[in-house]
Amino acid sequence: MSGQDLNRYASAGVSIERGNRWVDAIRPLAAGTHREGVVAGIGGFGGVFRPDWSKFRDPVLVSGTDGVGTKLKVAQWAEIYEGLGIDLVAMCANDIAVMGAEPLFFLDYYASGHLDAEVGKKVFSGIAEGCRQAGCALLGGETAEMPGVYRDTDFDLAGFVVGIADREKIVDGRKIGLGHRLYGLPSTGIHSNGFSLVRKVLIEEKGIAPRDCPDWSSGEDWGHILTRPTRIYVPLVLEMLSRVDVSAMVHVTGGGLTENVPRVLPEGFSVRINPRAWEKPPVFQAIQREGGVTTREMFQVFNMGVGLVIVVASEAGKELERFLEERGETFYFLGEVIPGGREVVYDRSF
Repeated sequence: MSGQDLNRYASAGVSIERGNRWVDAIRPLAAGTHREGVVAGIGGFGGVFRPDWSKFRDPVLVSGTDGVGTKLKVAQWAEIYEGLGIDLVAMCANDIAVMGAEPLFFLDYYASGHLDAEVGKKVFSGIAEGCRQAGCALLGGETAEMPGVYRDTDFDLAGFVVGIADREKIVDGRKIGLGHRLYGLPSTGIHSNGFSLVRKVLIEEKGIAPRDCPDWSSGEDWGHILTRPTRIYVPLVLEMLSRVDVSAMVHVTGGGLTENVPRVLPEGFSVRINPRAWEKPPVFQAIQREGGVTTREMFQVFNMGVGLVIVVASEAGKELERFLEERGETFYFLGEVIPGGREVVYDRSF
């Protein structure tokens, strides 16, 4: 392509040079996520990964893809981007970990009207940190400058993860039976779901500013509260599966406990959950109070302070509790499996 052609392309809003600098900046971040199995990473037409098949009797690949939704808009409002990459990895890696899969590698997609190098570096630093926390390699991805599709420096994120598991050890709820116990692990906040409602209630209607500090926050401002990264449960989950016989796990994302728990239930079963078994984080109380949102809707939109649900047979309950206590983990006993039509029954009135 001639210099004149490149100038014409740049005048249309796409800079080849800026894209090349972007890739050069990402390369060392990806290198920091290197793990056993990486053959070739960022820079080629595709990433190459060789799993250690010898560790598994009947290995299967497990994949997942996700984004961070309108939390992007909240990050732009707050001008805090560091956690978005962690969110992106968490949404994908947690989803396959709860099926018993070890994440192997991660791919990202970043599309913008105009690449902002400073924002991009913060986002990709977060992606690299998320991959380190999840134990997977950042193997490649796509960065697209798309003027006319996205406005100015607006951008979108998507992620894709591939993991591995033994087929016979896939955790899919098939072992669930009556009386199985449900435990919850805390979230780190809102995680990455429900932000359309957050924006409507707190930003548009209430008019909070990023540096405002609610009186319950001990000095943390709204910008940091709302952009707090999603917890990556992967290392804990993989270790737990080597110690405890787990029947099912649930990554609590969009739809909250109400919509996500039934996804692992076999036909003929429901769960009874005590919604007062744990204290709801104050950020959820604020959203409900300021927006006049019903408790029922809050439980259908947000994780309400529970980011991961673990289902075990009653005889494995003590073993799970002992494991979590040894790790210094806070946990809640949520309820149990009952006969029903694959739904969550809250055992006290909202």
